Amino acid sequence: MVARSNKFLFLVLTALWITGDAPNAFAQNGGFPTSINKSASQFRIARLKYAGGSDWYNGQTEEANLLTFIRKNSNIDVAPEYTWVDLSSDDIFNYPFLFMTGHGNVDFSPTEAKRLRAYCDAGGFLYIDDDYGLDKSIRVQLKKVFPEQDLAELPFSHGIYHCHFDFPHGLPKIHQHDGLPPQGFGLFSNGRLSVFYTYQTNPSDGWDDAEVHEDPVEKRQEALRIGTNIVVWALGH
Repeated sequence: MVARSNKFLFLVLTALWITGDAPNAFAQNGGFPTSINKSASQFRIARLKYAGGSDWYNGQTEEANLLTFIRKNSNIDVAPEYTWVDLSSDDIFNYPFLFMTGHGNVDFSPTEAKRLRAYCDAGGFLYIDDDYGLDKSIRVQLKKVFPEQDLAELPFSHGIYHCHFDFPHGLPKIHQHDGLPPQGFGLFSNGRLSVFYTYQTNPSDGWDDAEVHEDPVEKRQEALRIGTNIVVWALGH
């Protein structure tokens, strides 16, 4: 775990995020809301509902279990519950952290792609976990959102791997899938990491109830710890 002084810094930044005192990334943004609603007293993760046919809703104990772990291992005030929000609605601007997963096709309409970009530009954070089936589709769809960027693999030295728990070799390997090394990719708004995409690892399955995937205890702990890092980084940057 990081030193107490660093942990204190993250708590201060989290407080600024929740109270609405943290600066927004951008101003006027194509008719969409220009800021994220940060006035909620408790932090929530909102599952992103999207079109295309994939099971965006799978594993509904994942967020609650992660948030319960975060509450036990930090001073972040959380609401450990399952919440979802539709990408086609401006309700996404009510949540500073969106989570997206699934096994199949993703299809962003032009308006949805613009809405998601406006969300990121306004200071929001999107975490996407490939559930062994999302990769081919999500890469195409993210290009609609960030046409000027390609997904960039984050180096092991990136702060998201060290901000609360230390992962010197980057993402842990939670599920084998193809046996390829885990990778973490990012997209950026005004220099800020606003989209984090994990591939060939599947941390979110490791957040699920133990009996769902029957992962070893140590793998579930690794998944919960890297999930905590992702949330801490999103709230502090």
